[in-house]
Amino acid sequence: MIGRFLRRILKGTPNGPTKRAKVKRVQADPAHKKAWQDKFDFPSSSRVQHEPRLKPNCHLSIGEDSIVEGMLTFEKEGASISIGDRCFVNGHVISSERVTIGDDVLISWNVTVTDHNSHSLRFSERSRDVQEWAAGRKDWSHVEQRPVQIRSKAWIGFNASILKGVTIGEGAVVGAGSVVTKDVPDWTVVAGNPARVIRELDLDER
Repeated sequence: MIGRFLRRILKGTPNGPTKRAKVKRVQADPAHKKAWQDKFDFPSSSRVQHEPRLKPNCHLSIGEDSIVEGMLTFEKEGASISIGDRCFVNGHVISSERVTIGDDVLISWNVTVTDHNSHSLRFSERSRDVQEWAAGRKDWSHVEQRPVQIRSKAWIGFNASILKGVTIGEGAVVGAGSVVTKDVPDWTVVAGNPARVIRELDLDER
C-alpha cells in the first residue's frame, strides 16, 4: 500500500500522474511584422523588435549590424533618433529633440535615455498636462529640452537613466542604476545618483 502510494507521488499527485498542460504555440504573423517594418529603411543586417512611435517629420536612422530590442519614442514633431553600427539598444530611448548614439554602443535592459524633462518644475505650468494629453495635445513651451549624445564604444549598465543635455564620452562605462545628469568623460567608469567618475579605464581596457 505504502509502496503504491510512493510510486504515485513520484509519478505525480497521490491520485495519479500529473496531467501536463498543453501549450499552444502561437506563430508570429510575418505579414503583420512586415506591415510596419516596410515603413522604415532599416539595413537588412539590423533587427528592430518593436515598432517605433513616430510623429510627423521625425527622423530615425539605424546603422548596420545593430539590434534594437528596446522602445524608440518620438515625443513631438521633428524629433530625431540616430543609432550607429553594431549597437545593442534595450530599454527606452525617448526624444523630443535629438538623441544620437554612436557605433559599438551597448545599452542594457531597463535603461532610460531622454532628452527632456517631460514636465515643467512649476506646478502652475504642468497642472493641465493630463487634460492636454487626453485631448491629444502637449505644451512644450515650459519643458526643458536638450540633445543627448552617447559616443561610440560606450556601455550603459541596466537600470541607468541618461538625462537631458548629457554627452556620454567614447568608451565610457555607466554603472548599473546610475542617474547621469552631467557629461561623462571619455574612457571613464561612472556610477551613483548622481553619477560620478569612479576611475579612468587603463590603456589595456580601451
